[in-house]
Amino acid sequence: MLVGFSQGACLALEYAARHARRYGGVAALSGGLIGPEVAPPVDAGSLAGTPVFLGCSDVDPHIPLARVQVSASVMRDLGGDVTARIYPGLGHVINQDEIDSVNAMLAALLTSAHPR
Repeated sequence: MLVGFSQGACLALEYAARHARRYGGVAALSGGLIGPEVAPPVDAGSLAGTPVFLGCSDVDPHIPLARVQVSASVMRDLGGDVTARIYPGLGHVINQDEIDSVNAMLAALLTSAHPR
C-alpha cells in the first residue's frame, strides 16, 4: 500500500498515477496530485481496481477542495476504486474515520493475501 499524509499523500498519489498498476491500496490523507496539470501521462497504465482512499477537509489551508476532487477523478479514470471523503471544518489533520478507513484497507489486503 502507498499511504501518506500531507506532502506524503501528494507523493503517494503522484507515484500511483504515474506508475499505475494494481496496488494493495492507496491512501492519501490531506493531499492531492501535484502541479498545475493533474492529468497523468498518457501511458500511465491502469490501477486495475486498486482501492484508493482520499480524505481531506473542505477548509484545509494547504489542499484546496477542488484539488482533492480532481485527484479523485483522475484516480477513477485510471481504474481506481476511489472513496473520497470530505470532512467539514477539519483543517489539516488526520481524524479517526481516516485511520479506521486505512486500517480497513490494510485488513482487507492482509485477508486477501492470507485467506484462512
